Amino acid sequence: MNATIKDYLMLHLIVLIWGFTAILGLLISLPAIELVFYRTLIASLGVAALFMLQRKNLLLTFPDMMKVTGVGFVIAMHWILFFWSARISTASVCLAGMATTSLWTAFVDPLFNRTKIKWYEVGLGLMVISGLLVIFSFESGYWIGISMALGSAFLGAVFSVLNGKLAHKHNPYKITFYEMAGACLFTLLFMPIYSNFMTDEGLQLSWVGYDWFWLFILGGICTVYAFSVSVELMKRLSVFTINLTVNLEPVYGIVLAVLIFGESEKMTPQFYLGTGIILVSVLTYPVLNYWNKRRKPVRPLG
Repeated sequence: MNATIKDYLMLHLIVLIWGFTAILGLLISLPAIELVFYRTLIASLGVAALFMLQRKNLLLTFPDMMKVTGVGFVIAMHWILFFWSARISTASVCLAGMATTSLWTAFVDPLFNRTKIKWYEVGLGLMVISGLLVIFSFESGYWIGISMALGSAFLGAVFSVLNGKLAHKHNPYKITFYEMAGACLFTLLFMPIYSNFMTDEGLQLSWVGYDWFWLFILGGICTVYAFSVSVELMKRLSVFTINLTVNLEPVYGIVLAVLIFGESEKMTPQFYLGTGIILVSVLTYPVLNYWNKRRKPVRPLG
């Protein structure tokens, strides 16, 4: 089925929703650990409810269930660092670091799939480093937040590569359920360590004000809905088109952060210069990757 203008608009809407997650992390008063716990709990229950309404089977074999749940542990660490970064710095700083995810993937993917690293990926990686150096030079007060965002981006690359393998074997909705359940389990197991050794305030599981509203948007719309629509769009849009558009997530997120939070999100011109360098490299990567695949000669059969 051919893609329509509506499909492209829906794709940009999904990317806009994903760019809004860092802002939700600031609107919700809960710390990162508790926030991720509620997000994954709501998302896993939401997917389970969808399967129950459709009367479909959620079961996987035990070995497969353990593999998918294990990826959920990686997702939990990714989101904890993501929201922690936004909380101790700004949403813009967090999204600037997250803009490196696709380039991390360019280096992580060959390690998992035993393929060669491409020359242009190395060049773009160096370009990203130069952008980060510009940010670090003028925004040294946010170095912890940027470092957490980079760690989150790396873990995001790891679980995306692992998900690429799982997607060939299992229903994507089943993958989502077990990964969200695994992420929720990880936060539960991590909570005692966090409350005893990493914070003086203890766990804060009580919702305050409109936290419940923002949490249901985060778990329902930003996780279950956005994932479901993105999977549906994959039937009509190419992977190249989707990946190129998803790279705009930091742009949408930073613009939304400035519009919503105003002065607290406005950074120095050097920050936007460094972020611009990172975004140019990120947007250039899928173009070069597509060009590289097109220029490869086709081997004759026989």
